[in-house]
Amino acid sequence: MGEAIVVGVTDAPAARRAVDWAAQRAADRRQPLELLAVVGGAVGAVGEDSVVGSALAATRELVEGEASRLAPLGVAVSTRVERGNPVSVLLDASADASLLVIGSDYKGPGGGKARGAHGVRIAAGAKCPVVVVPDFEVTGRSGIVVGVDGSPVSEKAVAFAAAEAERLGEPLIAVSVWTPLEAPRNMGVYPVEYLENLEQLTDEAQAVALAGLRQQYPDLDIVRKIERGYPSEIINGLASTARLAVVGSHGRGALARFLLGSISHEVLARLATVTAVVR
Repeated sequence: MGEAIVVGVTDAPAARRAVDWAAQRAADRRQPLELLAVVGGAVGAVGEDSVVGSALAATRELVEGEASRLAPLGVAVSTRVERGNPVSVLLDASADASLLVIGSDYKGPGGGKARGAHGVRIAAGAKCPVVVVPDFEVTGRSGIVVGVDGSPVSEKAVAFAAAEAERLGEPLIAVSVWTPLEAPRNMGVYPVEYLENLEQLTDEAQAVALAGLRQQYPDLDIVRKIERGYPSEIINGLASTARLAVVGSHGRGALARFLLGSISHEVLARLATVTAVVR
């Protein structure tokens, strides 16, 4: 894994938001930034070469314009324009990146149908953490929300989120969700002891997961939340007022045959804020 932050560039508004987010992180962490654009859709039709040539030239102009726009940040910026399938090219680029940043045209609740087919595919197959930036403003929000379930991937998500919270001077909002076993409606109410034990076990698991953060980040404000419900709904509910949300690519109990866990998939499908998927 390399040091550069790679960001996918198109002429969509969400892509510019992604570029801005990635550039600021690169400036804060003194990392190089690569702007990567992909011209796809070629099928070998007669007369296509001239169309592709024009598209490549226009795309190079777009990427170079973005690089010039970032000059005041003092970031080391490189540019690259490729031909091919955008998802495949970005996945290949992730192998040599520290972070891959992409935009999403999802505009939030009330902004249309759920989005994220490409985002989900990229987050599922990338070799590095992926940040998906939605097409709405998050300025003025506060907090870095991270899903905690005690799994190894969750540990990496917590580490990523804590570093971002420290960088941004934001509180770290650690959320763990417990859900009773599904049961027939005629079974009656759950025993109080069972519910209390589930909550306690979840609280203890989160405490263990966060144990080392106090020493590593002594000034970090850590807000612990233990909630009952469905994880993606709880996470996106908290993320709706947060600056960033962080989830693991797979949670506890995820099956190896799935490329992306159901919770991270659902969080990406209805982005509530800028969202990082860590593997």
